[in-house]
Parts: sequence; C-alpha cells; structure tokens
Amino acid sequence: MRLLGLDPGLRNTGWGVIEAQGNRLSYVADGVICSNAALGLAERLTQLFEGVREIVARFSPGETAIEEVFVNQNPTSTLKLGQARGAVMLPPALAGVPVFEYKPNQIKKSVVGVGHASKDQINLMVRTLLPGCLAASPDAADALAVAICHAHHRPSLQRGLA
Repeated sequence: MRLLGLDPGLRNTGWGVIEAQGNRLSYVADGVICSNAALGLAERLTQLFEGVREIVARFSPGETAIEEVFVNQNPTSTLKLGQARGAVMLPPALAGVPVFEYKPNQIKKSVVGVGHASKDQINLMVRTLLPGCLAASPDAADALAVAICHAHHRPSLQRGLA
C-alpha cells in the first residue's frame, strides 16, 4: 500500500510517500510545498491545496496520514495551522483517499520510541527505517515519520482496535 504522510504548516508543508508491504517499508519520495509569505492567506492556502493535489495525482496514495494540530501559546498561529491542515487534507479526501490523523507524540513514539524526540532524532530514524531516503528538509522528514507511524498503526486500525 502506498502511503502519503503530511506535516502541515502555512509556510512549509512537508510531504513523504512510502510503500508498506506487511512490516516492510520502502521510500518513494519526499519534499516540501512552500507558500509565498507575501500573498494573502487565501492565496497561500490555495498554494498548499494545489501542491498536495499535484502530489496525490502524481503518486496515487492508497491512504494519507497527517499530523494533528498541537495548540501552542499563540492562538493566531494555532488557527493558521488549523487552516493549513484543512487545505492539505482536502485534496486526498476529494480524491477518495482515506485520511488518518495522529498526535505529534504518537508519531515520535512510533518512529523513535519516545514521545518527546527531537527533530534530529526523527530525521535519523526516518533515514534508518527508509534506506535511500535523503529527506529534503526537516519538514519532509517529519512527513515521512507521519507515514511510518501510519504504516505501524494500519494493522490495528483494520482490526478496529485503534
């Protein structure tokens, strides 16, 4: 099964595509969709939407996983992140691709083994679990971590245990 992982952000949205066959994971592609900070919010959300739509069309994932919003101290930033999440969730949903959500700590624990792992630890483990992966940026590595997390949780989701 081909899986798309998304790490949403208004400035940079990381994406990563992996193949999962049983317990075997293999790297397909990764990257970052950047929005133009000089544009208005609606135009930036459109850039994210179009970028993810292009990735869904290009890689035809069977399922998509996305990181849930974490609430930070700045409510404006949290709201903008929520809007970015909505913009990147729509393309796979409109294409009929199921979208699953995971908490940041659940992703880190799934990939690194601890829920408060650093970006460097995530990047190292992603490269270890996906040989040949170069992860274009920390955002792309995070997106690949989301996809890996989903690959690990798919069997229990299919049995209705999650």
